[in-house]
Amino acid sequence: MSMKFAALNFLLLLLLLRYADGRGDEQLENVLRLHSMDHDRRIEDDGGVVARVDSLSHMDHMDQSVMVFFTLKDLKSGNSMPIYFRKKDPSTSPRFLPRDEADAIAFSLAELPTLLRFFSFSQGSPQAKAMEATLRECEIPAIKGEVKFCATSIESMLDFASSILGSNSDFKILATKHHTESSIVFQNYTILKAPDEIPAPRIVACHTMPYPYAVLYCHSQETQNRVFKVSLGGENGDRVTAVAVCHMDTSQWKRDHVSFRVLGMEPGTPGICHFFPADNFVLVPDSNL
Repeated sequence: MSMKFAALNFLLLLLLLRYADGRGDEQLENVLRLHSMDHDRRIEDDGGVVARVDSLSHMDHMDQSVMVFFTLKDLKSGNSMPIYFRKKDPSTSPRFLPRDEADAIAFSLAELPTLLRFFSFSQGSPQAKAMEATLRECEIPAIKGEVKFCATSIESMLDFASSILGSNSDFKILATKHHTESSIVFQNYTILKAPDEIPAPRIVACHTMPYPYAVLYCHSQETQNRVFKVSLGGENGDRVTAVAVCHMDTSQWKRDHVSFRVLGMEPGTPGICHFFPADNFVLVPDSNL
């Protein structure tokens, strides 16, 4: 019963995203997959180091797309802050494959040459580089206290969520919703009322990945996280109900983590928060069912 309910909610979310207003913008693809920024990563191949995976290599200088971070103390009615909300055109986004089709396609960095031929992408092309980055990201071991999984189908995403939140538990999906149509992605927003905290002993956060078909990077952390729904009003009149997650333990994060650079904080600082773009989401147990 719980799986059917979750699947229904997820399909409704996909339907909403399909008709949401937005335009393509890939700058924030790696900002919110927090584990990948916690440590420098080096990938071994045939016994030798062949690449250093750094999700922030394209953000050597501060830019608007990293303006999604804030502190728990900032989360109060009347407070204003600059926020970047990526907006993507769902009509151009990859679609989920049925589970049997997705499972029949290799999803492995070792199979990248074969995959490039399968999808007719030339080596070194932007598509090939995006595929390689996604496969590397998915194969990097999780940091201490984190469980991660790259879902290539809705069914596998739901299975992973159930393994974290409980196989007999109902859960719901929280996603940022834009109530007005606008092409503005970066502006000052004001918190219109006291944020609503969503009680959640465990959460699963899922982020879209660049790939020929839909892939979700989902992860859950053992440390305490707090989830909020925040009503925001933009300077241009935009209205957004944004999902935000606050991480109460950042002791495992690297000193040059992007959030610390944005906020001027240090590792171990509690209450480091970030907003989710509309095509990312959080799954939490549903206590109302």
